[in-house]
Amino acid sequence: MSIAPSSLPKRSWVEVSLGAIARNYRAVTRVAGPLVQVMPVVTADAYRHGAVEVSRCLEREGAQWLAVSNGEEGWRLRQEGIKARILVMADFPEVSQFDLTPVVHSLDAISRVRGAYHLKIDSGMGRLGTRAAVAEIARAVRSNPEAKLEGLMTHFASAADYIGPQTDEQVAAFDRVVEGLRAEGIEPPYRHTSSTIAIAYGRRKAWHNLVRPGHAIYGYVSPARGDAPPRELFVEPALSWRAALLEVKDMPKGAPIGYGARFLTPRPMRVGVLAVGYADGVPHSLGGRPEARVIAGGQWAPVLGAVSMDLTSIDLSAAPHLKPGDAVTLIGREGELEQDAQTLARAARTISYSLLCGIHARVKRIYV
Repeated sequence: MSIAPSSLPKRSWVEVSLGAIARNYRAVTRVAGPLVQVMPVVTADAYRHGAVEVSRCLEREGAQWLAVSNGEEGWRLRQEGIKARILVMADFPEVSQFDLTPVVHSLDAISRVRGAYHLKIDSGMGRLGTRAAVAEIARAVRSNPEAKLEGLMTHFASAADYIGPQTDEQVAAFDRVVEGLRAEGIEPPYRHTSSTIAIAYGRRKAWHNLVRPGHAIYGYVSPARGDAPPRELFVEPALSWRAALLEVKDMPKGAPIGYGARFLTPRPMRVGVLAVGYADGVPHSLGGRPEARVIAGGQWAPVLGAVSMDLTSIDLSAAPHLKPGDAVTLIGREGELEQDAQTLARAARTISYSLLCGIHARVKRIYV
């Protein structure tokens, strides 16, 4: 007799609060104000929060635009009934049949567009976008009467850095293109440069009339460096990550734990083995880090030894009552303790974006 997957015990799962997603979106719209539209970024499966469910939530909150990285992401949202405008930011697929709006990165690509498009300016990041002079841009825009330049955009390389001048220089470079095109009689209705950090720290000159929050929608704002203005945007993490204990065992002093015997128990210890590892998205680099810990039974539980593909060992000395099947928290809150993605990422010497996007699809999503 076959067993339904839903009846199998959960190994590792994330709980996504759609209420938090909605509150974060509303927080961004309050900061941006009534004259600036908000285009949430739902690429990478909405930072692994689940693009379809998150997009439905954002549509209910009134989002008129969504941003994805590639045509496949946009096509999937359309297949699931998402009606909002969808901007495809990184590739240039054949998007007209799916009602997707492409971002064009080079002038020669304009000739292939049919319908509305946004043009990306490389204002100083050195990644995607055209660096052509205004006159060349104007000629290319006029050369294709079947295409409509609906938006002009750029992307900041160092938005959190208030020490160096790079962001101010990018804003100035973008504004020169905007003004130059206006002088040529070309004025696209949308202009957008700012993502979460530029919104959160009130860099209003860079907002124009459309902003693209990503990290903030999921509950995070990276800290600024240097003499930044007061932060204006406050959001809450929407995702908690938990895993079940597979085994609990008492180990004597001097016992090796995990691959390479990188950890030897300094005393008799109660050790728990979690049903989650680097195949699920736990950074392998957490192994051996003194800051690496999870929350077990409302107490901190250090990670012991190397993180394995499917398993991670933890010190249960502070929570000896836990047993196999009990849940442990990697990201989230238990009792008085809380660990968010930024904290866990710092312990792994990575960034919260990478940690969240690295949570594997095999980790079950539960929407609460």
